[in-house]
Amino acid sequence: MKFRPLGRTGLDVSLVCMGTMTYGEQNGLEEAFEQLDYAFAEGVNFIDTAEMYSVPVKPETYGRTEEIVGNWMRARGNRDKVILATKILGPGDRFPTARGGARTRLDAAQVRLAVEQSLKRLGTDYIDLYQTHWPDRGTNTFGKLNYDHDDNEEVTPVEETLGALGELVTEGKIRHVGVSNETPWGLHEHLRVSESAGLPRIASIQNPYNLINRTFEVGTSEFAIREDIGLLAYGCLASGMLTGKYLGGARPEGARLTRWPDYFPRYLSPTSFEAAEKYVALAGRHGIDPSALALAFCGSRRFMTSVIIGATTMAQLKVNVGAVTMDLPPDVLDGIEAINAERPNAYL
Repeated sequence: MKFRPLGRTGLDVSLVCMGTMTYGEQNGLEEAFEQLDYAFAEGVNFIDTAEMYSVPVKPETYGRTEEIVGNWMRARGNRDKVILATKILGPGDRFPTARGGARTRLDAAQVRLAVEQSLKRLGTDYIDLYQTHWPDRGTNTFGKLNYDHDDNEEVTPVEETLGALGELVTEGKIRHVGVSNETPWGLHEHLRVSESAGLPRIASIQNPYNLINRTFEVGTSEFAIREDIGLLAYGCLASGMLTGKYLGGARPEGARLTRWPDYFPRYLSPTSFEAAEKYVALAGRHGIDPSALALAFCGSRRFMTSVIIGATTMAQLKVNVGAVTMDLPPDVLDGIEAINAERPNAYL
């Protein structure tokens, strides 16, 4: 296993981060334990979850993933060996189960309540990395390129969110903070506020990144490198598109896009399929598993702190854990860049 610094925290995290959003929906308790046991044995010390998981979000499974992860740590007695990350919901009224049914925000009261509830579900007294799941403002999140500004939008100031997180750091309930689905401006604002007000400095950014969605490279990657705010990349297989299992109109039984095609529409454009077919063919020519090609590419990026992987089967997990740290030959990397040059960010 390879390890990289988590920002300026002094912590080193595995280049592979275990993603858990399927636990409690696509994976039951025993399967989750088996996956976590395997990843941990392979040197993975970094686990990412969120208060809203399992996905798709439903009232009956809200928070279940945190409970499963907490049960695993308690059963294995390894909390001190795990770097645990979770996230607070961003703004919205789509989550009636969250925090008593109030519209979710990143204001001080809800930040504190969300942390307290996550700590209880996780069965721990501290969280190593606490992240905002998306900004408390309208912006071009989830890989969207266009930004539509609303002068009348109600937002929670970054000062308030970071202030609340700072109090929780002082209390020892969280150790470090990070952001997710953020923009270059958002990173700059967090850094400005933390420096001017003496509040916690963000350690990481969790954004989508994969072979058909490389928008992170435009502007945000420079922040990541220059300011030591490395990427925790999610969606590295583009909802499974880059495995090749959906090509030719295939819809494997039990697969995410088969079960919930309307919930995960981000990578269903015709150009996504065209690009995925080319990457799968490139992998085939070099005798590489398509999933391994996609994950190894992500792991090779200088701005990458950790690649978040997920799997619904042990066979998938074993490929994915080994792939992230694999070194791709120069001719394979050249082939990737040639495909990307034909149609950058083909998911759009």
